[in-house]
Amino acid sequence: MKQFFLASIVAGALALPAYAADYTIMAPAAPGGGWDQTARSLQAALQEEGISGNVQVVNVPGAGGTIGIAQFASQQKGNPNALIVGGYVMVGAILTNQAPVTLADVTPIARLTGEYEAIVVPASSEIESIDQLIEALKADPGAVSWAGGSAGGTDHIAVGLLAKAAGVDPTKINYIAYSGGGEALAAILGSQVTAGISSYGEFQSQVESGALRLLAISSDERIEGVDAPTLKESGYDVVLQNWRMVAAPPGLTDEQKAAVLADVEKLATSATWQETLKTKGWADTYLAGDAFEEQLAKDISATETILKDIGLVK
Repeated sequence: MKQFFLASIVAGALALPAYAADYTIMAPAAPGGGWDQTARSLQAALQEEGISGNVQVVNVPGAGGTIGIAQFASQQKGNPNALIVGGYVMVGAILTNQAPVTLADVTPIARLTGEYEAIVVPASSEIESIDQLIEALKADPGAVSWAGGSAGGTDHIAVGLLAKAAGVDPTKINYIAYSGGGEALAAILGSQVTAGISSYGEFQSQVESGALRLLAISSDERIEGVDAPTLKESGYDVVLQNWRMVAAPPGLTDEQKAAVLADVEKLATSATWQETLKTKGWADTYLAGDAFEEQLAKDISATETILKDIGLVK
């Protein structure tokens, strides 16, 4: 009877869902922005798909993710249940801030999404087109204020590249950096700045409701369902995509890294995640393992060149 009882317990345990891990995901920015949205979308999909039984999200904002990544690298070393969201913004911020902790100090797992930059003004603005905004920029670069994400991040790079393409000295732009998408959005909606720039998904609902006017987007071709010209077709040779990634802490064993990678791969191919990409308007740019690490090294080098070119890095 005792053996039967033990066998029943073992059989019952085996019948339970085999969750790989309970994860804690750090979004190294304030609530409301792209990293926060990505972290919470990962949380929902990992749980919905049964890949993880319990996923928590923590926000550690500041300095383009460099505060978060420093904390993550030191406090979570060797922990296979911790993840951090990052991306192109972090690459630029690390270079601009000359941060002591870099992406070399964590374990890159995969690039997940890509999103193009959108330039908007409040609906009450007198500026009706991207050409009108550039005319104002040419007339007095300092008088045109831009709200965007962290200094040296994708938004800042995009404004610098746009200024350069328009024949304006990119070092003269008046760029106001916000640590979270919610803060930047409030500044734009409150007409505290001339224009705003961020990934399209962060403005989509306000554009669709009529609270914001979309002037242009940084894709190479027009995007279906997005009623705006590209910067390129408007005569400004700027194409830029903001990608986002997920990384694990340093100090993982090969087996631990493989287990995390397997979970992220399950997530990336899941129905829940694919639906999330469609809902959010995020491109599926999934690239994992060694291939991602090689691409990341190229992106860091290219970004350093761009930042030097527009005067953000000496």
